[in-house]
Amino acid sequence: MRPLSGQSRGEGVRGGQPAKRYGTGAFGRTEGSKRKDPAPSRLRYRFNRWMLSPFARLFLRRGLPILTVVGALGIWLGDADRRADLTDRGVALWDQLQERPEFLVNLMAIDGASPAVDTLIRDAAQLEFPVSSFDLDLSELQEVLRNLRPVEQVHLRIRPAGILQVDVVERQPVLIWRRATGLELLDDEGVSIADAPSRALHSDLPLVAGEGVADHVDEALRIFAAARPLTGRVRGLVRVGDRRWDLVLDRGQRILLPTEQPVAALHQVVHLHQQDGLLTFDVTQVDMRLPARPTVRRAPPPVPDAEGTVPDALTVSDGGQG
Repeated sequence: MRPLSGQSRGEGVRGGQPAKRYGTGAFGRTEGSKRKDPAPSRLRYRFNRWMLSPFARLFLRRGLPILTVVGALGIWLGDADRRADLTDRGVALWDQLQERPEFLVNLMAIDGASPAVDTLIRDAAQLEFPVSSFDLDLSELQEVLRNLRPVEQVHLRIRPAGILQVDVVERQPVLIWRRATGLELLDDEGVSIADAPSRALHSDLPLVAGEGVADHVDEALRIFAAARPLTGRVRGLVRVGDRRWDLVLDRGQRILLPTEQPVAALHQVVHLHQQDGLLTFDVTQVDMRLPARPTVRRAPPPVPDAEGTVPDALTVSDGGQG
């Protein structure tokens, strides 16, 4: 169909002249437009490739911000007055934090200790309350208290309301040790707990004497256990030459035990006493140093003194036959 204007399709009027038509090139561009090369320059290409590398991404995301902050902080701290002011502010803030009421320890509570050990612990701690919990070195204080002679175990913790809780397990004396320097209390491990002012204050504990007792407490306890049938007659146990034991009885009697297997030898003596009344006779010692050949020594007739009295029984001493 022809258009009404009488012009053919594709023709137009511009300034009284038919519109000029441009053809298209092979790539869809008009013939009159300027062709532009889409490829980037070599420098731009290398930059784009570098920006796509993992190192560049990591540097831009983390490295560059960190360097910026560190650089700014370094410049700011380059002034000595600023550094001093920052230090003073930090110290003042830390002091205020330590002195807050919720961090103060106001008293010490001790559980599991006798009055004497309680006093000993407080003297060893040397704490002046109130004290900040930041100033308390619980590990060091616990080590100091653990080194006390009567203390076997100790645990420290800070309870709410500012209470330093000290839980103590005391060493329990099992023997009283007579030495040249005085009396000492020993626990089952041979540790000296404390000095004993007198034997009467610990009359329930077995008495031992001689050197090297602390290293053989377990053996001494087994000997006392074997001597239970002689309860009431046992005066004590003497360590002779740090090799063996002598069991001292009343009436001046002494049982010389061997170096090896002293408990078995004592059982043999107790059996003889229960069967034949061995210790009821007038004997001074029963020598069991050779268990296969026990020897009994009889006592000489007592000689009265000027007043007609007989000397009293033997007391426990450090002496004895080897």
